[in-house]
Amino acid sequence: MSHSTITFLGGGNMAGAIYGGLVDNGFTETQITVIDPSESAQQQARNVGLSCVLSAAPETIDDDLLVLAVKPQIAATVLASLKGKLSASTTVLSIIAGIDSSSLAAMLGLTNTSTIIRCMPNTPSMVNEGMTALLANDQCSESGRMLAEQVMAAVGKTLWVQEESDLDIVTAISGSGPAYFFLFMESLTEAAIKLGMSLPEARLLAVQTAVGSAKLASVSDEDLAKLRNNVTSPGGTTQQAILSFEQAGLRSVVDDAVSAARKRSLELSEEFGA
Repeated sequence: MSHSTITFLGGGNMAGAIYGGLVDNGFTETQITVIDPSESAQQQARNVGLSCVLSAAPETIDDDLLVLAVKPQIAATVLASLKGKLSASTTVLSIIAGIDSSSLAAMLGLTNTSTIIRCMPNTPSMVNEGMTALLANDQCSESGRMLAEQVMAAVGKTLWVQEESDLDIVTAISGSGPAYFFLFMESLTEAAIKLGMSLPEARLLAVQTAVGSAKLASVSDEDLAKLRNNVTSPGGTTQQAILSFEQAGLRSVVDDAVSAARKRSLELSEEFGA
């Protein structure tokens, strides 16, 4: 596994986070190839020491893993250029949102989905704190599964799911989730400023509270409600704030937002699928 070779089709920020994590975990420049026509993506790859940077796909791709990291809007065109070029032993790992395994196979000219693994990472992967869900066909090789998991574990935690529809839920929770927390931190920062804090002070209070709370939740064996109750004294300030959130229907707002994100994920799958 340590000698596995990986090609990234697309070298944007998420691909950069992933191959950067691989380099940090001991992968060498001879094991990683990046294909992207843009100069900025090529320079990003060179900045982490990669020298095999291509502007177009070679005639054949026989790496152990091909990571599809292009935008869904151009996937059909870009993947069509790979028809007939993939080795039968190459596992395909797609981080393209909204395009299911059958559509990916059709775009690549494959007869089935046995070599395709889909995954949904999120942007905290850029700081090695990502959350990635993976989905593989039952016929996918164990070595392919292990390599895909190793790649995504280089930038955070991983979770295998069982159905294509599960990835729509993952998209609505952890895929879009960082934006939800940024919105809450943004709101908390604005509230602090209204009460008289400066922007740097307010941002520090909001962001570090989020960091500390997330870290506490990640290492604690207690459920989230218990952790919340631990800082909610009867008659205290936190209880008043929580009561205000509940009366405003925060849980219902979150439920509606997640449902809207999942619905949009389904729409994108229909829009960009083959």
